[in-house]
Amino acid sequence: MKAIKYFAIATFCLLAAACEKTEWDVITPAPSELYGNNSITNDNIVTIAQLKQMYPNVFASTDENALVDRDVKIKARVTGNDLRGNIYKQFMVQDETGAIIIAVNESGISGYMAEGQEIIIDLKGLYIGGYRKQPEIGAPYNGSSIGRMQKDVFQKHFKFTGSALQPVQPIDFDINMDKDEHCAKLVTLKNVTFADANGTNTYAPGDNSAPVVGGCVNRALTGISSSKLVIRTSTYAKFAANKLPYDEVNKKPHVVNITGIATRYNDTWQILIRKESDIEIVN
Repeated sequence: MKAIKYFAIATFCLLAAACEKTEWDVITPAPSELYGNNSITNDNIVTIAQLKQMYPNVFASTDENALVDRDVKIKARVTGNDLRGNIYKQFMVQDETGAIIIAVNESGISGYMAEGQEIIIDLKGLYIGGYRKQPEIGAPYNGSSIGRMQKDVFQKHFKFTGSALQPVQPIDFDINMDKDEHCAKLVTLKNVTFADANGTNTYAPGDNSAPVVGGCVNRALTGISSSKLVIRTSTYAKFAANKLPYDEVNKKPHVVNITGIATRYNDTWQILIRKESDIEIVN
């Protein structure tokens, strides 16, 4: 009986350890039979750049949307999701020509839409639009604007390609690069410092010590106007209370490389950090 008891305890411990996953663990693709629509075919695929060219006017103004009434699809890989709470009810995909946000009214998308996952999205019947000139796929919101589609709708409009996870490599960020071409891409800002890093300030405090706009705090980088670029962090992000990178020995902000999704709000770049490891201390 003791042997059976010890075996049961050991089995439980192994199972518990297996369930404790971190953001750095290897994530296997979600089972295709549980998610998506496997009847979607591989024909009529266009690039993200071609898709944007088909609907140029919806991004030019502040907020517009248009029904995709053509039989077109995009094939792309996931670059950002809600794993650590700084991306909310949406995820980003990117191909060799561009990137776009997929807005879905669903929490826990990272549970099946891992970074590096390749998918095909059947766009016919969905809506494409620009929220403050940031291209998105979703559903109408407040009439002419673009918002989130319902999760059951999204499940009917995508399928996994079956290819192995292959994370997209970020490109070097340049503040002067074309926003229409590069918005929503995965980028890395190299050798920068947070203007507000002082050993105390955090990414997104919830105590009114920093202005909160739309549930987020915008942090500027040293030497760059906040009207051109901010690092945007939700107060609900799991790393919101982490201190901004600061060198306690030399009493100055750490020089860092920042990887994230380069979204736009009109003519301002808003970089969304996906997880803690997106911040690399250089010195």
